[in-house]
Amino acid sequence: MQKLFLGYKLRRLREQRGLTQAALAKTLDLSPSYLNQIENNQRPLTLPVLLKISAVFEVDLSNFVEDEDSRLVADLREALADPLFAGAPLTNAELRSAVGSSPELARRVLSLHQAYQKLHERVQSLADSLSNQEPSDAFAGPQFPYEEVRDYFHYCNNYIGPLDEAAENLWNTEKIHSGALLNELAAYLKRRHDVRVKIVADDGETAMRSYDGSTGTLRLSALLNGPSRAFHMAHQIALLGFGDVIEDLVVQAKFSSEDAQSICRVGLANYFAGALVLPYRAFAAQARALRHDVEQLQSRFGASFEQVCHRLSTLQRPGARGLPFYFVRVDMAGNITKRHSATRFHFARFGGACPLWNVHEAFAQPGKILVQFATMPDRTTYIGIARTVTKRGGAYLKPSRQFAVGLGCEATHANEIVYAAGIDTSNEAAAVPIGVNCRICERTDCQQRAFPPIGSQLSVDEHHRSFVPYLFTQEGRSVEKA
Repeated sequence: MQKLFLGYKLRRLREQRGLTQAALAKTLDLSPSYLNQIENNQRPLTLPVLLKISAVFEVDLSNFVEDEDSRLVADLREALADPLFAGAPLTNAELRSAVGSSPELARRVLSLHQAYQKLHERVQSLADSLSNQEPSDAFAGPQFPYEEVRDYFHYCNNYIGPLDEAAENLWNTEKIHSGALLNELAAYLKRRHDVRVKIVADDGETAMRSYDGSTGTLRLSALLNGPSRAFHMAHQIALLGFGDVIEDLVVQAKFSSEDAQSICRVGLANYFAGALVLPYRAFAAQARALRHDVEQLQSRFGASFEQVCHRLSTLQRPGARGLPFYFVRVDMAGNITKRHSATRFHFARFGGACPLWNVHEAFAQPGKILVQFATMPDRTTYIGIARTVTKRGGAYLKPSRQFAVGLGCEATHANEIVYAAGIDTSNEAAAVPIGVNCRICERTDCQQRAFPPIGSQLSVDEHHRSFVPYLFTQEGRSVEKA
């Protein structure tokens, strides 16, 4: 059994409850010196002590043991790889110690670095516009509030309990059925909120959904398919019936701007909508029974491919957790437009994603589910699928938008997912070696590398050409491996 050194978590719990080490030691029936050694990671936590901690603090043991700070460590590691931070790269042990001691400080460092990145982009944009003698919108800067909201969902593990449970309760009390979802949601809006749903043909406007409170009319575009119409009706139900819950969550998040608050309100209403059309326990039970076959789940619940994939990544309810999945949506330029990971798989916050990842290949084979057995630099292996999804424009002069959706989990769960059929997950050599992105990937033999990792020293030999694009040294040692 792996030794658990979680002293910083225990210390954090103790301090949050206002207990001294002596008081907690007495409660746990431990000597003060022994507790001190545990809190300083000089001794591991034993099972009897873990059980006592769970009883004393009334915490879910799986949540306490889970390495919840790993995503903060990964984000901090990527941010500190910026040339702005001079000096040798910090080790994982140093980063984990810093995050464990003060996770809030780590988050503020990340916020500061994001603000620096945004300011740097604005300055570059302003300089470009001045040199071209054109007006600039460099200071509009809508991206930072979106990133702040993405981080909010990221650190909530993409599970919002109050909304998820409210949506499931509504599904059960109203006895909603997936087979008649559109009619039943429309009937509920009329019965509960006196709102009439009207499907409108394209009249030159771009609105998918438009609500007029004065007339009690929810207009949905005729270009929307069935799953999208259901989602938008559920979104409106969230705003009308659960706006107070959403507002409480936004206030608790303490966003830095009104824009971020507004974006989060939309995101939380979307979360409720996804939870209503795919209710937690019913969906989670079917997902396990069908071995997480996305297409079969689409048929059972009348949902889209993307809706099912996204919902699978949110099944993290304490005491009833589903499989931990990562979920991502990427456009044809490689920009990540949606991302979340309930696994140890982390996405790049800056720069592009790894070109060896199957989400990029999906665009070459539209509509086909591609399966990939991959390994990250930390040797964690994953089974991942990718498939394109199309957002129809509805007219010749309104071209469709195409994205690639990626979904995956650690290969240790291979027996629980249908997509692992025929894959020998014990053969690590068969796994595709991928990374987060080139700027922080330490692989030395990747022929697809776009540029050397930040913090490395290029090794250039004009008389030698390797198959590997960049030869470099890192942390004082040569890694010229071809």
